Amino acid sequence: MSELNTNFPKAILKKHVKAVDGISRWVDIDTLELAEDRKIVVFGLPGAFTPTCSSQQLPGFENLYHEFRKAGIDDIFCVSVNDTFVMNEWALDQGLVNVKLLPDGSGEFTIKIGMDVRKDNLGFGMRSWRYAAVYDNGLLVWSGVEQGYGDNFEGDPYDVSKPENVLDNVKAFGWPSVTETLGEEGREIELNFSETTDVKETFS
Repeated sequence: MSELNTNFPKAILKKHVKAVDGISRWVDIDTLELAEDRKIVVFGLPGAFTPTCSSQQLPGFENLYHEFRKAGIDDIFCVSVNDTFVMNEWALDQGLVNVKLLPDGSGEFTIKIGMDVRKDNLGFGMRSWRYAAVYDNGLLVWSGVEQGYGDNFEGDPYDVSKPENVLDNVKAFGWPSVTETLGEEGREIELNFSETTDVKETFS
């Protein structure tokens, strides 16, 4: 089993967004800003639109998002080695409102966090192994890496990174609840990635 980087890695991810003014633009996401002075959950998975990722893991975190907030988590991020256009379509398909998708198209973040694997046996190339982790101000405080980490592994283990298991481990820290800050329409999320990329992305 591989081990996650104990320090939340820095990577610049490219995301294409459509702002509320109707203008589409590219924004840079500095991953360090996502973790600074915050408690976050980040989970990685093999690919957008793949069966377990789409039917269980991603919707599971979305459905439990407010429970994570009550348990002290500021935000939840999903990382996949897919480009931003694939990830944007996946967000629409899933009807996401709360979980933020991070497009790691070149695999920079996945490599730096220590979860890159080859899935050439499925025609995927380099992808992320399935995992979930909790970082407090950029420091790893809990991790759940699925068994079998390695290149071209047959099968898709899904156990320790389940949202329910992650939530139970978060609750064990006894952190205070985080105040909810949903948009009025309930279909917009604030992307506070940096001072230069403070825009709202609409999924409706």
